[in-house]
Amino acid sequence: MAHFLNADNRLVDWLSRQDQPDYRVRQIEDWIYRRRATTFGQMTNLPQSLQQRLADVFDIWTTRAVRHHRADDGSEKLVLELSDGGRIECVLLRDEKRRTICVSTQVGCAMGCVFCASGLNGVERNLTTGEIVEQMLRLQRLLPEQERLSHVVIMGMGEPLANLPALLPALEAASDCQRLGISKRRITISTVGLPRAIDRLVAQGTTYHLAVSLHAANDQLRNRLVPTNERTGLPAILAAADRYFESSGRRLTFEYVLLADINDSDREAHELAGLLRGRPALLNIIPYNPVAGLPYRTPSHPTLTRFRNILEQHGIQVQVRQRKGDKINAACGQLRRETPPQERQTPPAGSNPDLAS
Repeated sequence: MAHFLNADNRLVDWLSRQDQPDYRVRQIEDWIYRRRATTFGQMTNLPQSLQQRLADVFDIWTTRAVRHHRADDGSEKLVLELSDGGRIECVLLRDEKRRTICVSTQVGCAMGCVFCASGLNGVERNLTTGEIVEQMLRLQRLLPEQERLSHVVIMGMGEPLANLPALLPALEAASDCQRLGISKRRITISTVGLPRAIDRLVAQGTTYHLAVSLHAANDQLRNRLVPTNERTGLPAILAAADRYFESSGRRLTFEYVLLADINDSDREAHELAGLLRGRPALLNIIPYNPVAGLPYRTPSHPTLTRFRNILEQHGIQVQVRQRKGDKINAACGQLRRETPPQERQTPPAGSNPDLAS
């Protein structure tokens, strides 16, 4: 069966062959994106015969939630099993009025960041547009009916810029005012920095926020932490990021996972300030969230404070990301890795499962 959420015009073409009026597409999408329907049978303004034919041809849901964890801070994390058995993660974060979701773009990751759980087993495949959108819809259904998603960050499993053909149509669905209606100003793509792919964003006139994960201020250290850096290098990444800013007008965000005794010294802070000085950018410092089986540690609070102070003394705008969801293993890849392969508990599509042990 075809995945209804894939952006390949199959639904449009199919409805045309059924001699259905053009407005049927918007009716169906309104039920899925706005009214949070989980079956075609709930679409009461469609003829029953059409409801049945749609159900025979299209799938709305192709994933199932095999794990759902909740944290005291309001964070919720799902592990979704795909139709081929692969597993991905997505997260809902609550922060005052904000309702931010973090979604994945690949099963695993090929970037090889040494401190990250997502890439420990490499990459299995890219997600389809439908699989990316479905994460958004499943997370939306964790909210009360009166609440809406406000922000999207493409910061889950995988390297988003390695899957642009599927990602960009998914983000169009997120930003379309007749679908999820999330402002492009509130959508962020996070990347380790692939210059050619960033330039493709420039060529397509993309205006989403771009967040570039640095984790080091020189190539020698970054090659150790982010192995793909050996094929790119910081100068090329920063030049591409500058071109994106010039094209989009969106202030850049640079991200820096702070690892105890590795990239958190005063020298690294001064070097990082020199790298970013003069750029209209925000530096997002992320204290490391430990991963079982990896040797990396979270820096002490005094170290974090000193690191931040040095950067701010150089005029760098700094934000320290508040750690959320520690109790639900919110670092990418953690929950997926600890979910036993044999676990196959499956809540109904669109439900709020609570399978936490």
